[in-house]
Amino acid sequence: MAPPLPPRTPPASAGLLERFAAERVTGALRGPHGCFYLLDGAVYCAEAATAPGLDERLSAAGKVPPHRWQDVVATAGEHHRVGQFLVGEGWLTQGELEICHLGALLDAAFFALPLLPETTSFTPGTAHWLGVVRRISAAALQRATARRRALLDQLHPWEAADTSPVIPVHPGPSGPSPTTRRQRRLLDRADGRHTPHQLARALGQSAFMTLLDIRRLAAAGLVRMPPAPTALPRRRPGACLDGHPPPDSRRTPTWQLPVPAVLDTVDPDIALLVRLRTALEENL
Repeated sequence: MAPPLPPRTPPASAGLLERFAAERVTGALRGPHGCFYLLDGAVYCAEAATAPGLDERLSAAGKVPPHRWQDVVATAGEHHRVGQFLVGEGWLTQGELEICHLGALLDAAFFALPLLPETTSFTPGTAHWLGVVRRISAAALQRATARRRALLDQLHPWEAADTSPVIPVHPGPSGPSPTTRRQRRLLDRADGRHTPHQLARALGQSAFMTLLDIRRLAAAGLVRMPPAPTALPRRRPGACLDGHPPPDSRRTPTWQLPVPAVLDTVDPDIALLVRLRTALEENL
């Protein structure tokens, strides 16, 4: 099972990166969910167990064959210049390397933050095998992570889909709901066995964007939500007034949709579809 997401309200100790930035340290800062590599206080690489790394992203994109990564790291990793090697050998352009590197860094940072002093260690002088491609300040990294956290919070009612196997829901006679190309890739790859984090790794794409898309698909009714916890029963639409559900609902859970104020935070197209579905259910 994937580790829990970072807290919605990072504690004050999340400023540990800022403290190291002020001290202009160089080395590796390791926490329970990931690692940050710093040069003169700025972050130039980040890793997290739940986020695909640069190697997985480039392999999935067909830029570097998976079986060649070991050779590349063995050739240039000892001198911390794998990024330069990839560009020099013509595997990537400098622009491709920088874009992919930044995406992997931001993705890993989201899952590695916040850093708590009591669970964090620092190794001075330790460098990443990739080398320095681009650096990002600790403050900018914190802001980017906060913006991403806010996007997921807007879809909080569907967070149970984050750690469950993704089960697509086939569209009804009215046809499929509008989806993006990335969402269609997810639905095509989903087999009811792999979680969003596993799908992100298999597709070599952002784990954060995968979580966001899965929540949006769940809000649109295109991904099945996991069963509600039995320890917190509540009356669902279609249940009898005495609290006993009709026979059909014992076999197929009926989900309570969020209030309109919550729907306003979802993509407009998805919000419209959910409102239409809600209206139909109320008139059945």
